[in-house]
Amino acid sequence: MSAPLLFAGGGYLLAVLWFDLMFDVQVLAESPSVAALGSIAAYYRRVTTDASPMNYLVAAVMMVTLLAALVDVARYHDRRGLRVAALLLVGLPIGLALIRVVPNAVTLGREAVDDATQLVLARSILRDHVFCFGSIAAFLAVRFHLATGSRT
Repeated sequence: MSAPLLFAGGGYLLAVLWFDLMFDVQVLAESPSVAALGSIAAYYRRVTTDASPMNYLVAAVMMVTLLAALVDVARYHDRRGLRVAALLLVGLPIGLALIRVVPNAVTLGREAVDDATQLVLARSILRDHVFCFGSIAAFLAVRFHLATGSRT
């Protein structure tokens, strides 16, 4: 039962990251416009604050996916190294999101800081989201490898 839950959770988190990255990339320019920063700030205000209670769905999916990965490691002893690797690949971005990304996104969404600080926050969020996207994609690849029974 945990494999479908892990795929669903990982897929959902990857999709959320994709949507976030569609806004985050606006700060790739050397000097992003004030309008770009405003667009990113408005997006993060909507998804972190204005979307209540739906904004808690992402956190709930994170916790369920992490718990399912922990149960998977505890329950199944075959290919334990891959299972632990999958747990780390999903746990690290979830931890990063809870500790740094969400607080930065809330601050950015409030637009309570000057433009220079907003740019620093937006670029930090972009870097973190790129890391998280790669990590969740790798998590799904490891889980696919485990699900297909591949021994290589």
